[in-house]
Amino acid sequence: MKFQKNTFHTSTFQSKKIMVLTCTILAFAVMNGTMFNVAIPDISDSFNLTPSQVSWVITSFTTVFAIGTLIYGKLSDFFPIRSLYTVGLSLFSIGSLVGLLSPNYETLIVGRILQAMGAASVPPLSFLVPIRFFQNEKGKMFGYLASTIAFASGIGPIVGGTIGGILDWRFIFLISIASAFSIPFFRKWFPHEAKQDGKIDFIGATLVGVLVTSLLFMITTVSWIAFISFTLFFILLIWRINSITYPFIDPSILKIRKYTVTMVTSFLGNSIGFGLIFLLPIMLRELYGLTMLEIGFILFPGAIASGLIGQRIGRIISIRGGQTIIRYGLLFISCGALFISTFAGSNTLLISLGLLIAYLGFPFIQGGTADLISSNLSAKQNGVGMGLFNLLNFIAGAFSSALFGKLLENKNSSLQLNPFSLLGENLIYSNIYMTLTIIGLLTLIFFALSYKSKNS
Repeated sequence: MKFQKNTFHTSTFQSKKIMVLTCTILAFAVMNGTMFNVAIPDISDSFNLTPSQVSWVITSFTTVFAIGTLIYGKLSDFFPIRSLYTVGLSLFSIGSLVGLLSPNYETLIVGRILQAMGAASVPPLSFLVPIRFFQNEKGKMFGYLASTIAFASGIGPIVGGTIGGILDWRFIFLISIASAFSIPFFRKWFPHEAKQDGKIDFIGATLVGVLVTSLLFMITTVSWIAFISFTLFFILLIWRINSITYPFIDPSILKIRKYTVTMVTSFLGNSIGFGLIFLLPIMLRELYGLTMLEIGFILFPGAIASGLIGQRIGRIISIRGGQTIIRYGLLFISCGALFISTFAGSNTLLISLGLLIAYLGFPFIQGGTADLISSNLSAKQNGVGMGLFNLLNFIAGAFSSALFGKLLENKNSSLQLNPFSLLGENLIYSNIYMTLTIIGLLTLIFFALSYKSKNS
């Protein structure tokens, strides 16, 4: 029921083509998740929507995307990667076309859901490509993929804002439609794999989907109904995976201590990163009065830098392994948060420098986590392992955005966590970034001690 390792032999030229194609499509998928954030006001005006209605343009995509990453990871245990890419990119393009032509709000939501059903295939499959086809070069490949995610996340709002500002928000969909042109190349360049026999627990998959949906609602709405729903479906899922022979999520994966430690570390690290990026535009708008385009240019240097260091990260992974890379990532992101905490309210060049330092931590954490997952799981477990990794990334984003959004409401606090920060309206932002610094350093200590204990 598993694909054999080292079965595929590709030329150097073909390997480069596969690598470029995989990173390009990953960039399309990640950008699609961030480009529409800046278009929300225009979409609201077009269909005369309330804030709660227009929020579903983002929420519907994020929810389906998060669930889909886990499902595609599981499906990769049975179906060839190029076939799953074909299905996913087809749905992605069709959903984008529906969104482009949508005459009303309801059709737009249908388009976003179809987009998410397709785009969800890209992250888990992309991180499985090095494991399945490039065992000897997987470290380098992980570095490229991690840098692509960081780079695409940073330029997504800039691209979306530019297209929406010059043309119209509908034209943002054209970038996603273009992904359909890559399907023939996936069919031609990717190695042929045989379909594997096995059973898929569709009841378990449904429980996972409802569980993740209720969790996202619980995080974003702080609702007791969502909490009760999450608790109920969590109990049902635990019962399901322990009562059948082939569960959707193999519980033995969570018993692998290094995998669990890595996933906890990745979740906390990504929560810091997403929280940092979520807070920065709000701070720049409130303290500095910057426009969305000006905010985009402050984000841009960090995005470019993280995109350029992919090859270097890959080399370090190949030589020293994922443990070292994750430590570097947590250190970078903590130092960047500390820098912003100290200079919040000062010159924007200092804020941009602090963000650049923090941005470097993204690809380090992503690349190092992917390497450790592939090292600690068997070939049979890698699909679900990578699916859970991508799922937790998006839960981390929802969690940190909701948590730090709530913290921003308490602006009357006189507590000063960073003794070197300025006093004034910036204090609440300085305190939150200082909190991120502390969480980052504690996570670094937890990760280092956990791996040191296990290794000894």
